[in-house]
Amino acid sequence: MKKHIIIVGGGFAGINLIKILKNDNRFIITLVDRNNYHFFPPLIYQVATSFIQASNISYPFRRLFSKYKNVNFHMGSLLNVDSENNVIETDTGNLKYDYLVLALGTESNFFGMENVQKYALPMKNIEEALYLRNHMLLNLEEAARNKDVKTAERLQNVVIAGGGPTGVELAGMFAEMGKYIAEKEYPEIKLSLSSLYLIDALPTLLSPMSKMAQQTSYETLKELGVKILLNVSVKDYVDHQVLLSDGTVINTETLIWTSGVIGREVPGILKEKIGKGRRILVDEYNRVEENGTVYALGDISLQLTDQSFTNGHPQLAQTAIQQAKNLGKNLIRLQEGKELIPFAYHDKGSMAIISKFNAVVDLPKFSFKGFSAWLTWLFIHIIPLVGFRSKVRLSLDWFRLFITNNPSIRLILYPKRNTTKQQ
Repeated sequence: MKKHIIIVGGGFAGINLIKILKNDNRFIITLVDRNNYHFFPPLIYQVATSFIQASNISYPFRRLFSKYKNVNFHMGSLLNVDSENNVIETDTGNLKYDYLVLALGTESNFFGMENVQKYALPMKNIEEALYLRNHMLLNLEEAARNKDVKTAERLQNVVIAGGGPTGVELAGMFAEMGKYIAEKEYPEIKLSLSSLYLIDALPTLLSPMSKMAQQTSYETLKELGVKILLNVSVKDYVDHQVLLSDGTVINTETLIWTSGVIGREVPGILKEKIGKGRRILVDEYNRVEENGTVYALGDISLQLTDQSFTNGHPQLAQTAIQQAKNLGKNLIRLQEGKELIPFAYHDKGSMAIISKFNAVVDLPKFSFKGFSAWLTWLFIHIIPLVGFRSKVRLSLDWFRLFITNNPSIRLILYPKRNTTKQQ
C-alpha cells in the first residue's frame, strides 16, 4: 500500500524532501502550508527595502507541483498533532498520515518583551516584509511634510536590533538607500536629522562568522554612517522610545527586530520532546520518537547526536536542505527494508552582503571579502530560487539596480477590504 506522507511547511526542508520523493509511486505526499507559495527567506530584506519584488523570491506551490504525479497541496494552518491516531488537525480540515514531517521553521523571538512584540517590526515572512516597506515609505512621506525637528528625527531614525547576517545586510541596504535615493527624491527632508542604528548584545557583528567578516562588516557599515552599538540590548519600546540596557534612549517610530528566533509551537508534541529555543528534539534520523512516524526537519528540529555539533546544528538553509535529502533517502530505505543512514551535517560556510560590491564569505577552509565575495553571494543566492523565470527576473533586476542605484518599486500598496457584505 502507498504510504501517505504529510509535510507541514513548504520551506527549504519541505520542498527538498518533496524533490527526493516526487513521482515515486510508493508514496502519496501532501504539503500543508498556511500560504500558497514557497519563498526564499535569505532575500526577504531586499523586499522590505524596495529593491526587489516579492514575486522575484516567491513561487506558487500548485504550479511547482503540477508535474509531480504524487504530490498534493493543502492550504491551512496546523492546529494539533494526534500521533496516537496518526492525524493532524488544521484550520481547514483533518488529515490522516503514515508519516508526518514537521518543517514549520521558526518565528521571531521577543524574549518576553510585550511592547517590543507589539510594536517592533519583524521580518520573517513576505507579509511582514511588505508591511515594513510600507511603514518606511509612509514615514518618509510624513517626514517630508513635517516641520518639527523632534518629530522629524523620530520619523527618520531607524533602529535595527540584531547584528547577525539579516541585521547587517538590512543596515547596509538602508544606508545605501539614504545615500543614493533619499537625497534625490526627498529634498524636503533634512538628512542630518536621520540616524541608522544597529544594536547587538554581543561584542561583535556577525558573531558566528570569522574575525575577518566581523571586522569588515563593522568598518564598512561605519563608513556608510551606521551607528553601531555593541554589548547592549533592547529592554523595552515605549512611546516611540527604544530603551537600551545601558540607559540609552533612542526616539524612533521604527524598531526592526532581527534579534532572535524561536521554533514555532506544535500542539500535540510532548513537552519532554521540546528543547532549547522551542526546537523539537530528534534522533540521528530526525525522528521525534524512536520507531515513530513523526519527523522534524530544519530550524524547528534539534539534533544532539552529531558529534561535530553537540549543541545542535546551525539554523541555516543548508541544514534544512541536507536533513531533507537524508530523510527522503531514509523513507525510501524504510520501504525497501534497508538500514537507515544517520544524518551528518556538512558545513558549506556562510556569507553576508554588506554594501554594494562588498560582501564577506566564510568557507570551511578559508574566508574572503570584497567584490569577489559579492559576486559569490549573488551567484549562490540565484541558484536555489525556484523557477527559471524567477532566476532570470531577479538577475535582471539586480543588474539594473546595481547600475542605476535606483529601484523603481517604491510603491505604497496595501489591500483594501470591502466592508459592505452582500445580503
